[in-house]
Amino acid sequence: MPMPLATAASDTLNPISPAPARLKPMTLAIRMAAAGLLGWGCMAQATAQAQAQQVDAPAVNAPHPAEQAATVLPAVRVTADRSESLPQAYAGGQVARGSRLGVLGNQDIMKAPFSVSSYTSQTIRDQQAATAADVLARDPSVRSTANVGGILDAFTIRGFPIGEGNVGEIAFDGQYGIAPNYRVFSEYAERVEVLKGPAALLYGMSPNSGIGGVVNIVPKRAGAEDLTRVTLEASSGWQGGAHLDTSRRFGEGKQFGVRFNGSHRQGDTPVDKQERKATVGAVALDYQGERFRATLDVIDQRERFDAPSRPFLADPSIAIPGAPDGKSNVTQPWEWARVEDRAVLLRTEYDLNEQLTLFANAGGAQTDVARLFGTPTIFNAAGDTRNTPGYFKFDIDRSTADVGLRSRFAIGSVQHAVTLQASRYRDQLDRGSVSGPTALSNIYAPRNTAAPAVAAPATVPAISETRLSGVALTDTLSMMNDSVLLTVGARRQQVESDNFSPTSGAVTSSYDESAVTPLFGLVVQPWKNVSLYANYIQGLSKGDAAPLTASNAGEVFAPYKAKQHEAGVKVDLGSMIATLSLFQIRKPSGQLTGNVFGVDAEQRNRGMELSVFGEAAKGVRLLGGITLIDAELTKTNSTATRGKTPVGVPEVQANAGAEWDTPWLPGLTLTGGLAYTGKQFVNQANTQRLPSWTRVDLGARYTTRVAGKATTFRANVLNAFDRDYWSGVASYGGFAQGAPRTLLLSASVDF
Repeated sequence: MPMPLATAASDTLNPISPAPARLKPMTLAIRMAAAGLLGWGCMAQATAQAQAQQVDAPAVNAPHPAEQAATVLPAVRVTADRSESLPQAYAGGQVARGSRLGVLGNQDIMKAPFSVSSYTSQTIRDQQAATAADVLARDPSVRSTANVGGILDAFTIRGFPIGEGNVGEIAFDGQYGIAPNYRVFSEYAERVEVLKGPAALLYGMSPNSGIGGVVNIVPKRAGAEDLTRVTLEASSGWQGGAHLDTSRRFGEGKQFGVRFNGSHRQGDTPVDKQERKATVGAVALDYQGERFRATLDVIDQRERFDAPSRPFLADPSIAIPGAPDGKSNVTQPWEWARVEDRAVLLRTEYDLNEQLTLFANAGGAQTDVARLFGTPTIFNAAGDTRNTPGYFKFDIDRSTADVGLRSRFAIGSVQHAVTLQASRYRDQLDRGSVSGPTALSNIYAPRNTAAPAVAAPATVPAISETRLSGVALTDTLSMMNDSVLLTVGARRQQVESDNFSPTSGAVTSSYDESAVTPLFGLVVQPWKNVSLYANYIQGLSKGDAAPLTASNAGEVFAPYKAKQHEAGVKVDLGSMIATLSLFQIRKPSGQLTGNVFGVDAEQRNRGMELSVFGEAAKGVRLLGGITLIDAELTKTNSTATRGKTPVGVPEVQANAGAEWDTPWLPGLTLTGGLAYTGKQFVNQANTQRLPSWTRVDLGARYTTRVAGKATTFRANVLNAFDRDYWSGVASYGGFAQGAPRTLLLSASVDF
């Protein structure tokens, strides 16, 4: 039956489930994508009429009438039950009412047996979020552990780290191995989704063994109406930039879509001595036929920092000094970093018949890093620091592929949604380094030193290679008119890893183990607007090899399984959704006991999450929640650490955000946000800690028409009261400096 399509600020269909053929490095992935483009037209001739698509549909009472106007296109054939259309935005437009659950595809929030959040393109624009990390700053289950003004974004989700290593852990369109390695810019993101808790079955094993949750980037697609949006930006420190977002659809039935996003930012940042330059280019192509659908994403982004911010380490004998002014920067003016990312992802699906869909996806990414800097250590109460910079070069090459079948059928009164997927992922890390001289400074009164002569590494040898392959089978059983949904499944994951000598290239250690990770998820809806849910799911981390100092040196241990039990309730009040969840995650790890290495350590995070979003009243939108975590080192080999709180896990995380459309001036919206984080320990013995902190953000936007064009002016002040604070702690004990007060200004015009 005909279906209306909504206009333009957003994207369409995101077909296809997540990645088995082993790919060679990035070059092969690019060639495969190019071959797909050459055959695009031929495949199109074999298809019939256009597939319906959802395009950033305006939410009920969304606050951007000038940017969102619905229209109805000529009739098209629809198979929406089997295509991966984006879930619509919920009332208020800030959060979608569903998100991707990896191999399970997109699911409505009330039907999902997990705690999930999906932040929309409207939220991204209104927050003036430059990166995915800026978007996630509003989520009460997520905390950043990286410095603002640094070269990477890292988080904790439910108290476990994500993104701390040299191989990226953010998924792109449901797949690992595509998103840029250290930082995801928002220009090409239609939505930023967070699935909270381990997800080895749903997404496969995280490349860096993260188990706290999954961040997934939904890429932009061409909308039903032509879009040309230009945004000019400025921020504190004389950083300025421009962003072009344009899309078109072609063909008799508008089957072909093209969307381009390009931006450039350059100038001084609010952090002292720091200059930043960032350029992003992203092309998204899609074809939506009656039976065949395909998408192709190509991303190129480059970022350069002078005097990049760095996390701090602390001498174990001192108490952590008070945080300095957020503008303070101990990084030397001659320290720098350059990161370049290139990525491509081709996704296809074909309806074999009314019940069966075949999908196949392939892609890869490459990251080149060159940097000259170190990690400062605070070694006394006065805040003096010691830093030994190094000239490093990294090359990270990643590739991914998968193939599978999705089927929907009924046996008696029970509906089944079955997915079978086989996947393959590979990454290789090359690294070379040269150490420089030590530089001394102070966090309260930074001192500059003369630039040393540090040569670039002569070689960049291979350090490690990891290969992850797996087969997953899931079945969602729907009973009693969809009021009871039971999801069961399992993934067999093979983990292969080699480490190489940087001098000879010989394999120094090798790893080849497998594990099976199950899923049990249940949703019961006693009333249409109330969902009771529970799940048992596991996370997977690469097992350790006993170190050379152990008597069992070289012994390889099986992958670590983190186990989550979760139960909760979701209530849809029509214009507000509230979710309350209780969870427990246990994660084992290895440790030395005497001179024997064994897997007998454990961290247990037990907690409660409450989140709310939607429109509380006409013109009033709320977004926020609170997370309480009782984290404990339940098993260690030392009485000094057993029973202590793990590094970087606060007991309380809370966020509150509100928007108000003023009645006296149509188009004017006032905004405010508050973030609170409880105290965090820097070491396992809990003798060093960071105090709790609270940050307030304020903002306003005005939507109008200028020369007949939809125009939106935005202003946001982050850390409005300019509070000095330590913002977060990474799992290795490095802690980040909070950002200074920052003014963000922008103007967007739709031509």
